[in-house]
Order: sequence, then structure tokens, then C-alpha cells
Amino acid sequence: MATEAHAPTASEYIVHHLQHLQTVKQKSIVDFSVFNIDSIVVAAILGVIGCFVLWMAARKATAGVPGRFQAAVEIMVEMVDNQAKGVIHNAESRKMIGPLALTVFVWIFLMNFMDMIPVDLLPVLWGMAYEAAGYGSAHDSYLRVVPTADLSTTLGLSTSVLLICLYYNVKIKGVAGWAHELVCAPFGTSKNPIFAIILGVVNFAMQMIEFLAKTVSHGMRLFGNMFAGELVFMLIALMGGFFALSTTGVLLFAGHIIAGTVWTLFHILVIVLQAFIFMMLTLIYTGQAHDAH
Repeated sequence: MATEAHAPTASEYIVHHLQHLQTVKQKSIVDFSVFNIDSIVVAAILGVIGCFVLWMAARKATAGVPGRFQAAVEIMVEMVDNQAKGVIHNAESRKMIGPLALTVFVWIFLMNFMDMIPVDLLPVLWGMAYEAAGYGSAHDSYLRVVPTADLSTTLGLSTSVLLICLYYNVKIKGVAGWAHELVCAPFGTSKNPIFAIILGVVNFAMQMIEFLAKTVSHGMRLFGNMFAGELVFMLIALMGGFFALSTTGVLLFAGHIIAGTVWTLFHILVIVLQAFIFMMLTLIYTGQAHDAH
């Protein structure tokens, strides 16, 4: 006897929406053989769009009275440039780090903005295409469209910032200078050979912990905020989903509209703020790489 199809429960709905489109099924929390295709593809597309928008702004820039688009881009560029000048005092380094910070801000904002799209819109369209192509039931298709709600994306971004910091540590201080800093800061050294070795080991361990802590917190902060925002949108969507299943459906639907509107307006501030914070930390960490201890 065939089992009847039933609507998913609230927990099943959320669990399904938190599954990534992956190359293979993930076997553990840390599995480097798995790639989240949805995060990679969406992030790449948004990166191209962001670069295209900036290119169009530079191409159409005029010396006369700017239009709204040019004025908006100029305000954003000036904001990033002022922040870079306040943190990084090396003018030569700012030629690369300034545009990098601008790109980071625009890219992360676009990835965060995907959270403003209705929760079920793109996954449902993807499920219909998945089923129409003969790959299986739409229920077996998975798609998450907010790359910054994926920890692998945010840690990948923060790791890239770490590599840039290591590059500038070597470039500004030299290999010998940076190696000396790794074993002599933050607790200094000693003229006594034994104490010097002990302090060198402790200093090196503290430096490694600092690099690790900054990188992990840099990525986790963005991930945590965007993941929480994504969950709230799912819970709000569930309120609307129970509209036809409850005797208090009208109240739930009204709550769905009100809560969705309020959270969307608030979340606009969140996505901009998170992009700004990630950009500022990128500038601060690269600026620290220029400082000698």
C-alpha cells in the first residue's frame, strides 16, 4: 500500500533548507572532499556582478556633475579610502589594499543581500528544474543561496585575509625581521640563553594563537550573524506556511507579514553592517602587519 505524501513538519522544513547542494554527501563535520556547489556558484556569480558594477562606474565616471549611480559609488569609494588611510599609513600598500577592501565590502554585501530573497523562491524553482530534468523528486533537491551563511565561505574569506597579512609581514619587515618578531613579541627576550629560548617558544606560540584566533573570529562573526538571520527568515516563513493549517491562520498570516516586514527592514542594516565590519577588520589586520612590535 502506497504511503500518502504529507507536508513537512517545521523541523523537516528547516533541516531541508539548511542542506547544501554538494558534490558528494558529507560524512562528518570536517570533510575536505565535499564542496558546497551552491555557495561556490552563487559567490562566484555575485563576485562577477560586483566587479562589473565597479567597472561600469569607473568607465562611466565623468568630471562633471555625477549622476545618482556615480555619486553612490563615489561615496562608497571615498568611505573605504578614508578608512584605509586611517589604518594603513603606507601609501604604496594602500594602492592594493584599498581596492581590495572595496571589493570585499561590495562582494560581501551582495552575498549578504541574497538573504533578502524570499526563503522558498529559489529553492522551489531549483526543485522544479531538478525534477523536470529527471534527477529525482524536488524534495531531494537542495539549495542554499546565502554564501555567507556557509561557514566554509566565511572561513575561506578570513583565511585569504590571513594570507595577505602574512605576505605584508614578509614584504614590510623582511623574512629575518618577521622571524625575529615571531620569537620576540609580545613578551620580549632575555640575555640569558635558557630564558631566551623559553620566551622564544612562548612568544611564537602566542603569535600563532593570535593569527588563529583572528582568522577564526573574523570568519565566525560574519557566519554567525548571517546564519542567525537566515534561520529567522525560515521561522517567519513557517508562520505563513501554517496559515492554511490552523484555525488561527488569519492571525498567523498577519504575524507573518508584520514580522517579515520588520525583520527585513532591520536585516538591511545587518547585511550592510556585517559587510562593513568584515572590511574594517581586513584593513585592521593588514594594517597590523605593517606595524613593528
